[in-house]
Amino acid sequence: MPTHSVGPEIIAFYSETISESDRLSSSADGMLEMVRTQELLRRHLPPAPARVIDIGAGPGAHARWLAEDGYEVDLVDPVPRHVEEATAAGFNSTLGDARALAADDGTYDVALVLGPLYHLLDHADRIRALREAVRVVRPGGLVAAAAIGRYASLFEHVATTMLTVDRVRDAVADILDSGIHEPGRKGFTSAYFHTGEGLAAEMREAGLGAPRVYGIEGPAWSALKATEQHTGDGLIGSKMFEAALTAARLAEPHPDLLSASSHMLAVATVQAPRRRTS
Repeated sequence: MPTHSVGPEIIAFYSETISESDRLSSSADGMLEMVRTQELLRRHLPPAPARVIDIGAGPGAHARWLAEDGYEVDLVDPVPRHVEEATAAGFNSTLGDARALAADDGTYDVALVLGPLYHLLDHADRIRALREAVRVVRPGGLVAAAAIGRYASLFEHVATTMLTVDRVRDAVADILDSGIHEPGRKGFTSAYFHTGEGLAAEMREAGLGAPRVYGIEGPAWSALKATEQHTGDGLIGSKMFEAALTAARLAEPHPDLLSASSHMLAVATVQAPRRRTS
């Protein structure tokens, strides 16, 4: 199997610019992402104990609650800092790339791809990563993949007021047109922003039939972010947080609201290979 390498810009961003260990617990919109990801995954996961491979696991934010729920979790991440932090926390974490997993075929009951699609700009690389997830899951098992929503940067930079800055406005305009945040641009690392239809199509192309795509944070996450940023008040557990969480749940049956989420989660079952007939 060919080997791949993650761009140095991405490694540097997660090693030096941000701390992924507290991203989902230090802000209201981050906690909203965590709570919703948990409840959506718990809706689809097989009963514990089951074997889960967490691909692009970071320092183990999701592995922590999965282990507490009784799942056996193996972590893979391309960032050495993340692997070191996860290992120090007691997880089985190895350095690796989503496009070339070391695991054997059918090893796991579940594959989580909750980060790799964010930073694979080429369509072929995203399909390769999803096919690797399919390969390592047994027939009947689950693949769940997260993506950044195409319009997330537009909503976010209204909340931060940075959309009034020329370079930010230009970067957001390019993302809206192409889905790509180019390497070298300030504020984020190289990234791909999906539409809901595009995410579902990639899941199907990777061999996953009938994917279900959910909006994770729902339509009120940017209002939550704006209020927290501009008042200085922590909103985790507040009435506004609960209202935003309720909005995300209410929005689920309405496809037109999918594009308002900052992130999306696609889930699908791995089908058994079709038998050839002579």
